[in-house]
Amino acid sequence: MTISVGEKLPEATFKTMTEDGAKSLTTADIFAGKKVVLFGVPGAFTPTCSNNHLPGYLENHDAILARGVDAIAVVAVNDHHVMGAWARFTGGEGKIVYLADGNGQFTKAAGLDADMSGGGMGLRSKRFSMIVDDGRVTAINVEGSPGQAVESGASRILEQL
Repeated sequence: MTISVGEKLPEATFKTMTEDGAKSLTTADIFAGKKVVLFGVPGAFTPTCSNNHLPGYLENHDAILARGVDAIAVVAVNDHHVMGAWARFTGGEGKIVYLADGNGQFTKAAGLDADMSGGGMGLRSKRFSMIVDDGRVTAINVEGSPGQAVESGASRILEQL
């Protein structure tokens, strides 16, 4: 079952790339005591994710933070090397926290997993966005149509903030 408004995020450990290499971050490290916009993508470097979804969050970075948000993070069922390369490629380093959920631990526990093995992609994340306040979901948007980033895009999050 998909996580819903009012629920606490599941405990998970992510990996992220830093200047010093890979670093593990827990759900508590990222969300405890903070207001965070989290969005999920099926995969780094995939067309809709790279061309439509992520750019909106980069373009609206300052506007989102100006509404009381402490951080913006993106999660994908990719490894930390891929997420680190995507951060560099997109110019998002230092603006968005790129979280690798390599085995889909968080994605499955939050009920946001999608079987994309028919397209050769295996277990992935549904495209979503959410506002998380001190570890609790206060708004969630799960995209209904593949290849689109409308309901889960930055403009929708700005409306909800």
